[in-house]
Amino acid sequence: MKTLVIHPHGAWRSDRHPLDDLAEAVALAHALHFEVSGHCVSVRQLHAASFFGKGHCDAIREWVSGSGYELVIINHQLSAVQHRQLEKAWQVKVWDRHMLILEIFGARASTREGTIQVELAALRYQRSRLVRSWTHLERQRGGGGFMGGPGERQIESDRRIIDRKIHQLQKKLKTVTRTRRLQRKGRSHYPSVSLVGYTNAGKTTLFNRLTHSDGWAANQLFATLDPMARSLYLPCGQTVIVSDTVGFISDLPHHLIAAFRATLEEVIDADVIIHLIDASSPHHESQARDVNDVLEELGVEAERPIIEVFNKADLLPERHNETRLLLSAANGLGVESLLKELSRVVHQLPRFARRAISAELSHVPPPIC
Repeated sequence: MKTLVIHPHGAWRSDRHPLDDLAEAVALAHALHFEVSGHCVSVRQLHAASFFGKGHCDAIREWVSGSGYELVIINHQLSAVQHRQLEKAWQVKVWDRHMLILEIFGARASTREGTIQVELAALRYQRSRLVRSWTHLERQRGGGGFMGGPGERQIESDRRIIDRKIHQLQKKLKTVTRTRRLQRKGRSHYPSVSLVGYTNAGKTTLFNRLTHSDGWAANQLFATLDPMARSLYLPCGQTVIVSDTVGFISDLPHHLIAAFRATLEEVIDADVIIHLIDASSPHHESQARDVNDVLEELGVEAERPIIEVFNKADLLPERHNETRLLLSAANGLGVESLLKELSRVVHQLPRFARRAISAELSHVPPPIC
């Protein structure tokens, strides 16, 4: 699909250069194998109805019609009115950033849980965009004959249908969540460790190296969607359960966070969190802040042990800060240092310390971390 990607500079908070924000949006489009034939940074003018000002909107329309684009992606959330006005003005399909991320999640979901969560997020997004835009949304006639009242608007009927589907999916998700909680309960006697980080930070590559697994890892955004959990034996002899989760991203839609809360419970309930940061990215500081913002939104307590690890050290020209925990998940450089640090943190967990004391009182030698 021939695609044009537009990043509206100044439309949302970003600490990065607008060209870098545009590059991320193009990478998201490439994740769906779209043919991105054009991209640009556009200065957004404050316009509630059409997002862009009239002159700017007309210029983009000429560009779209002259180049034969089939899809225009706006790297920002559009309101229902703005979405409808732009499609009407440009006579082409228009997606916003949230629709693009939703589509990627839908394409990557492989488990029953992931599929349910994606469908739930899509319905919530669709519900928020029900507007009186077509003739079928006019009032239906209620009852029969002359006694029939004005009935209800089609939009109200559509909303009720969507609400019913959402309710059904929530019930299914509760069942899946209950099963996942039972699985977590079965391994609750082991400390749990969750890998989090900005998308494409290398979490799955590190997960595979630590646990000797073969999870699919690729150099693309949102390569991993469904969570994985494996056991890991630390140098001290303690066993922990490591889980890999979906990557975070700036301006992550709130309805996606809500829908994937069941999956992200692996993070919420984790004893230790490893925050993996792409050291090779020039925006690693802002990406780290975005991840911390999502963790805060999920309700992860500030006192939760979080180990910050800078990945992709093999791509750095030189080590500028030796105080950082640097590693390369690709070639294993620095992994031993991470395991030692993880052993130290796990040894300080309150419930682990209590277990060690109990083992000592029962003359069973505890693991030495």
